[in-house]
Amino acid sequence: MTMERREFLTYAAITAAVTSMGIAVPAVPAWARPGWDRTLVLLELKGGNDGLNTLIPYTDPLYYEARPTLAVARDRVLKVENKLGFHPALEPLMPLWSAQKMAAVMGLGYPDPNLSHFRGIEIWNTASDADQYQEMGWISRLFATAPPGPGYAADGINLGYNQMGPLQGRNTRAISLQKRPEKILQQASQLRPGRADARNPMMTHILKQRRDLRSAAEKIIAKRIEAVQVRGQFPATPLGDQFRIAARLLIAGVRVPALKLSISKFDTHASQEPLHSDLLADVARSVAAFAKEMERQGLWNDVLVMTFSEFGRRVAENSSSGTDHGTAAPQFLFGGRVTGGLHGDHPPLYDLEGGNLKHRLHFRSLYATVAKEWWGVRPDFIMEKPLGLIT
Repeated sequence: MTMERREFLTYAAITAAVTSMGIAVPAVPAWARPGWDRTLVLLELKGGNDGLNTLIPYTDPLYYEARPTLAVARDRVLKVENKLGFHPALEPLMPLWSAQKMAAVMGLGYPDPNLSHFRGIEIWNTASDADQYQEMGWISRLFATAPPGPGYAADGINLGYNQMGPLQGRNTRAISLQKRPEKILQQASQLRPGRADARNPMMTHILKQRRDLRSAAEKIIAKRIEAVQVRGQFPATPLGDQFRIAARLLIAGVRVPALKLSISKFDTHASQEPLHSDLLADVARSVAAFAKEMERQGLWNDVLVMTFSEFGRRVAENSSSGTDHGTAAPQFLFGGRVTGGLHGDHPPLYDLEGGNLKHRLHFRSLYATVAKEWWGVRPDFIMEKPLGLIT
């Protein structure tokens, strides 16, 4: 009896995906640490989001001087206080802002910033200093401090691009699920039966598990996942699909501490508009639809959405009507337990360092807020104080 590598990899992928939906062969005890019952939804803005055109200092003449073609006109800004406002593409988020369930944390960054995509996101993923190198993602490091119990489907599920990011870690039970849940059933049905071989007990065991897996996929996934439909108007975009799948998993009762989603193309070196507007609109519509669905299902208090990106953009626009790699930028939190509003200080445009904004708050303060206020975990590798944003 032989088993092709492709079949084995398919089997392994399905095993991970089925396990991610709370289906285990055999079943595991329903025990878990209470703090992990709240789900964090990480939203990576890949490429470096232009924070200055996201949260806009619309009364500052230096903003308009630095960006003669890219600055958002004052009368188009969604004003949230007398000096700052949001890009008009974020209008779908304004009900969350008005309800105080959206927080903007301003001026996030770190000393000696690195403007490389690879190193920049590595620092954000691992919560390391600029001169430190860590293999594990910051959430995996939290799990090492206080492991979630076996009653959870997985420690984390990645619904976006292949990189696990904050969920990276050899002992972390994190899996990627890039396909729609209903596709798993289709994958399972494509596995060929195979024949047992008494001379290879390990392969015999794998084949038995494969048969059990097919049965689980057919009998359980169809009922638990496919039966879950969402009514929200999610955008017909890759990000909208990720949020739709996230909603279906949570509504189906899949217990997982962290979900990772992502949207790319924020590296806007040239012709930034209208691309940046379209990206922000996609984020806004997707988050708004997800929030409505979670609130409708009574889950909004148990979900926290947090954005992150490797860096912001340079203050001045370049000669290609774009912006180059920068430093500090705002990040956003959404959720039923979020204390909404503006938090921190917006970096002044008159005090730059090499043409870039100076950070006002270490990005690990955001992680401290998630770890300590959301999950109740106090890791020794995050010394920054939480921001008091979670009730």
